[in-house]
Amino acid sequence: MQSSTPFARIGTRGSPLALAQARLVRRLLSEAHGVSEDDIAIEVISTGGDRSQASNASLIEIGGKGLFTKEIDEAMLSGRVDIGVHSSKDVATRLPDGISLVAFLEREDVRDAFLSVKARGIDYLPERGRFGTSSIRRAAQVLRLRPDLNIVPFRGNVGTRLQKLLDGVADGTMLAMAGLNRLGEGHRATALLDPEIFMPAPAQGAIGLAVRSDDARMAGIVAALDHAPTHKAILAERAMLAVLDGSCRTPVGALTRLDGATLTLKGQILSLDGRTEFNSAATGSDPEALGRQVGDDLIAQAGTEWLAQWAQRS
Repeated sequence: MQSSTPFARIGTRGSPLALAQARLVRRLLSEAHGVSEDDIAIEVISTGGDRSQASNASLIEIGGKGLFTKEIDEAMLSGRVDIGVHSSKDVATRLPDGISLVAFLEREDVRDAFLSVKARGIDYLPERGRFGTSSIRRAAQVLRLRPDLNIVPFRGNVGTRLQKLLDGVADGTMLAMAGLNRLGEGHRATALLDPEIFMPAPAQGAIGLAVRSDDARMAGIVAALDHAPTHKAILAERAMLAVLDGSCRTPVGALTRLDGATLTLKGQILSLDGRTEFNSAATGSDPEALGRQVGDDLIAQAGTEWLAQWAQRS
């Protein structure tokens, strides 16, 4: 029976994937601290991103990544919950005052998966076929390979998007393999995409844990779950994104490799139509310095005029 004063209170979105991630965190906290899972509460919080799922607009058009975390942050700041469990790629680059992203679970598969009931790969989609996505990154990467394809809006949780494929709304789509795996739906993937070609979103595949900045007790509790190599990789990718967020709204990809204490970060920005891309890579031991270096190099390559052009179109 759950105690009247929970050991910790987790705030999460209510999608099947978000709940699976929250339950994973609850189990790991229970194991790490020797407490019953019943003493770790999970509270479902509706976010602006969830309420906008019926919209066909892209995430940028409806307000950006913070839409999936804003209400959870507010619940933490008010003391309603202690821990925010997030898909790290959904977390705004600049956190609200009083909120800290302090730990990351070991990263899942970073790759995107291609899904279709009609074709075994993007190359095999019919000419002028319909590709479903509301991600400007995925749309640009697909158009780079197949400029003939028509991009159709494709929002919703994993189950909704799988059903849309079955209903013929699109001939193919892309989803994060990490999310499919966490839902036990990895078998749905038609093909796995090479992350060097289809570079993932920054922080894709990592579950992030946020707490109030002044809550040292809770920071210590979640620190037990932190996976140091993942933490370093996400710091690098978020630092790169922080540089780019201030300068452009173009599609962004990132890929980090770790060899001992040495990180290699690859970054990419593309035009919305996929016809132009800029790539940068750097190696070092300081994640945040590495991220800033790659971000600055991408901006220098693209130039302010190009960035302004695509920022106006996004």
